[in-house]
Amino acid sequence: MSMPEAIQPAHLSRLAVVYVRQSSPHQVLENKESLKLQYGLQNKAAAAGWPANRVRVIDTDLGHTGRSAEGRAGFQELVALVNQGLVGIIFAYDVTRLARNCTDWYALLDLCGWRHCLVGDQDGICDPATPNGRLILGLKGLISELELHTLRARLTAGLLSKARRGELAQMLPAGLIRDELGRVVKHPSQEVQARLDLVFATFLRARTACRVVHVFQEQALLLPRLDDVGDLVWREPTTSSVLRILKNPAYAGCFARGRTRTVPRAGAPHKKAREAREALPVQEWQIRIPDKYPAYISWETFETIQGMLRDNHSEYADKLSRGVPRAGKALLHGLVYCGECGHKMVVTYKEKRARYVCNQLRRRCHVSTCQSVSATPVDAHALQAFFDALSPAELDLYGQAVAALRQDEEQMRRARAQQLERLRYQARLAERQYNQADPDNRLVAAELEKRWEAALRAVKEAEEQSRQPRPPGLLEALSSEEQDRLRQAGQRVPELWRQGLLSPQQQKALLRCLIDKVVVRRSAIDTIQVRIVWKGGDTTEAALPATLRSLRELPGLAEMEKQILQHAKEGRSDQEVAILLTQRGLRSPRRDVLRPSTVRNIRLRHRQLSLRGTSCPRRIPGYLTVPQVADRLNVPLHWVYDRIHSGTIAVARGAVTQLYLFPDKARTIAQFKQLQAGKVQKLRF
Repeated sequence: MSMPEAIQPAHLSRLAVVYVRQSSPHQVLENKESLKLQYGLQNKAAAAGWPANRVRVIDTDLGHTGRSAEGRAGFQELVALVNQGLVGIIFAYDVTRLARNCTDWYALLDLCGWRHCLVGDQDGICDPATPNGRLILGLKGLISELELHTLRARLTAGLLSKARRGELAQMLPAGLIRDELGRVVKHPSQEVQARLDLVFATFLRARTACRVVHVFQEQALLLPRLDDVGDLVWREPTTSSVLRILKNPAYAGCFARGRTRTVPRAGAPHKKAREAREALPVQEWQIRIPDKYPAYISWETFETIQGMLRDNHSEYADKLSRGVPRAGKALLHGLVYCGECGHKMVVTYKEKRARYVCNQLRRRCHVSTCQSVSATPVDAHALQAFFDALSPAELDLYGQAVAALRQDEEQMRRARAQQLERLRYQARLAERQYNQADPDNRLVAAELEKRWEAALRAVKEAEEQSRQPRPPGLLEALSSEEQDRLRQAGQRVPELWRQGLLSPQQQKALLRCLIDKVVVRRSAIDTIQVRIVWKGGDTTEAALPATLRSLRELPGLAEMEKQILQHAKEGRSDQEVAILLTQRGLRSPRRDVLRPSTVRNIRLRHRQLSLRGTSCPRRIPGYLTVPQVADRLNVPLHWVYDRIHSGTIAVARGAVTQLYLFPDKARTIAQFKQLQAGKVQKLRF
């Protein structure tokens, strides 16, 4: 469209915006001629009829790429002006200056068409509100995005080609260098080689990067690192530097590229903060060429280290890994799962007591805690099951598990063979159908040929999969020597455990050798259902008594109180009643047995006192108890007890009854009334 036809008086009454942009700071400094051409568009605006006071230049985006609208303040200003209807025309040297992304480009075109804003470049002026103008501008934007992709592909094609051959000169970590011929060799310093070997050996022994740092700091050892220009320097070891060494596949002799990917991060204020690098598993690496570099460790050792690092992740509750064995009292931390919602349970310590708590739903959905159980009964049950698993009788179960796994593998092998046979039959059938078709009927023959080719491809893929080596089974049959070792361990480990010769970390590591996870569910208020999942896939289930918060939550409390009061009337001591009722299956709220203190509390609550196992009268001759004093003074019981505990009332317990006893005299009540009135500050009896 020519300039006089496109430009209308309505356009001239608004602003003419000249948009100037260079993709990088280097272009701003070097490509001076391009800048002159872009700023020269002001003359084109003047020639089109816009006065100088209505021509605005937006050059805020100098040094910013046009691949995205994020971070381009000038582009955002331009969009805002167009949206307000203040712009009559946008001048750019070419449309690539405005956007190299079709998403941003078409959004700008829609806005310009709605606000009747023209777009002009070195080829002419177009009106996005007309079909022809939108077609031309849309094609230019599409070509611009394709051009950017083509340029990027040309720049990276050569790099990827060399990387696939393992010839790309990537940045090498400390301990590996290139010689004069470009070959990768180990660093000539024996100290560097020995120090890196020590890092790997220490980690395999200590099992955590933090402990490696601690060992190196204790010995005042430094780590070889590379500075900003690639020179070797020695620095203090840190957890991050040790992890970089442990996670680098170059030390295992592997050339790798594409080990991470960029993932968006919501809520971040800046563009760089909205993008995070996520590590990929080995199977998803873009390029992996083993045995390309001289190795410090084998690839099998590298994979073992990566598995240990995944288990050692500090956020094991979120990552669903077990976590490293720690010094806490809870033996099953990292192994316990909630039987209600399936999430991993965390360990909490309160008053030196450990509990397994499922707080995932509370953290994510802001609801109440799913369940919380005491760690003591669960740990005790799992420990006993572990000791039972070490007994010689379990060797037969192990052999049965091996036989079952082998049977499953044989079934899988037969299934694969049957599938391959079926695919071959389908390929032969497709071949016969194609051969029987009329050659002149090309429409039918072409379709049958496609089916035959698809069947052949399926057969080829199945044959390739059948030739691939299968991973070894989870269990292998034990030799006679291994069986003897296991029998000896089954006799010695419980003894060492009871003698306290194993640290908490060693105890937990032993449990993890056989136990895969433990699922707990509170089926009743006083019962915990526990299911232990063993390494071989077998499970063990049991119902354990659960601790309760108070005596009121105890099932069958009324019947238990009735029996306790009956036995107390018969003259039995609290200890005798507790033993007798424990044998009948009764218990205290926080124990799996009935404690004498629970028996005593129930008696006292029902005003049934006893004196060393015999029935006691409710009144002590010559003395007043705390309830009797409180009753005469008409005050609550805690009023007297608070002053006894604070020292305001000095009184000793009775040697026989262990009760606070006061002389049964009128003077005693008079002294209490004086204390109550504030006339005296302390009483002594």
